[in-house]
Amino acid sequence: MSKPMNREPEKDGLQICHPNTHSPEQLPQPEDTTLRGCENQPWWDDVRIYDFELPRRLIAQEPLPNREDARLMVVRRQRNSIAHHRVRDLPKILRPGDCLVFNDTKVIPARLVGYRTGTGGRWQGLFLREEPGGFWRVLGKTRGKLRYGETITLIDLEGREDIRLLVGVRDIDGTWIVRPESNEPAETILQRAGRVPIPPYIRDGQMVESDRERYQTVYARRPGSVAAPTAGLHFTECLLAELNNAGIELCWVTLHIGLGTFKPIESPHVSQHRMHAEWGEIDEATVRRILACREKGGRIVAVGSTSLRILETAAADGRLKPFRGETNLFIRPPFEFKAADALFTNFHLPRSTLLVLVYTFGGFDLMRRAYQEAIREEYRFYSYGDAMLIL
Repeated sequence: MSKPMNREPEKDGLQICHPNTHSPEQLPQPEDTTLRGCENQPWWDDVRIYDFELPRRLIAQEPLPNREDARLMVVRRQRNSIAHHRVRDLPKILRPGDCLVFNDTKVIPARLVGYRTGTGGRWQGLFLREEPGGFWRVLGKTRGKLRYGETITLIDLEGREDIRLLVGVRDIDGTWIVRPESNEPAETILQRAGRVPIPPYIRDGQMVESDRERYQTVYARRPGSVAAPTAGLHFTECLLAELNNAGIELCWVTLHIGLGTFKPIESPHVSQHRMHAEWGEIDEATVRRILACREKGGRIVAVGSTSLRILETAAADGRLKPFRGETNLFIRPPFEFKAADALFTNFHLPRSTLLVLVYTFGGFDLMRRAYQEAIREEYRFYSYGDAMLIL
């Protein structure tokens, strides 16, 4: 099983630098006392050590024509080694008896565009989920102050007026409760009037038609996410068949990804960050298959941070069990992994909970070196970028 990182980082590695705030010389190195803080603050708790500068040209704006052609950095913790492959090499890298665990959530076209019916002012929103009674929970942005009882007219993909949303109350978390003036299922309305919620670092969040297929895993089946489980975007039906033929077990869990996946850590200390809750499920049959692989000596490989989070949530008491409900598990030091032995993941944003998760799983020194090499070798970063396999 994976162990949490438990020692202070070495001096070499990535410059700790956020492109919009400081230059490298303005920030202390991790071993400096300014990052250690007081005696009660461990070195890993300072958010600045999860910062780095990334050239904009390395942020992938489009997926590769063939998903499995993406580059794959293979990091072996016991050997402290880094090697370079392609995702299509996975059947040869993994061993027969290993188990890949995928997140089968499906991205919904949750981004909404419209205008305030009464004033004509532009409005943009994001559908988060349905609430009891036919209500929706959404985020919204407009000039001026949105008021209780007014309506928003949605604009469909052809630029035509669609249904109206009756504005209700605003919750303390900034979300709004609205009610569509239609008895259609939410999924039907969103398919007609919703856009794919592309992350803001890809084309400023503006979708193109091909995103409907490319910003979705080939095995997506349970609608509910406002962002893709991007590690899974690298897999094709052909590659899944090759993995299965190589004696590698394929299992599916569900974790619906919420808006918080894009939220950076804004507090100075990682431990102060409030993790968003997401709904997930791992059923009894899947648990049995995963445990059977483990008992035969196979490794449990989480495909993506979301699969890892639901696995570790379901194994919180030390043994993997069925789980259904919400989880706000924030994987950060000191954390002992109980379910996953390996992680297949993309390259993540600085100061993000995803980067903290990866550093915790792989070990700070090795992961910082891996990210440094990824930048030097010009790997493609973020949702449409390349991948890393931590063994």
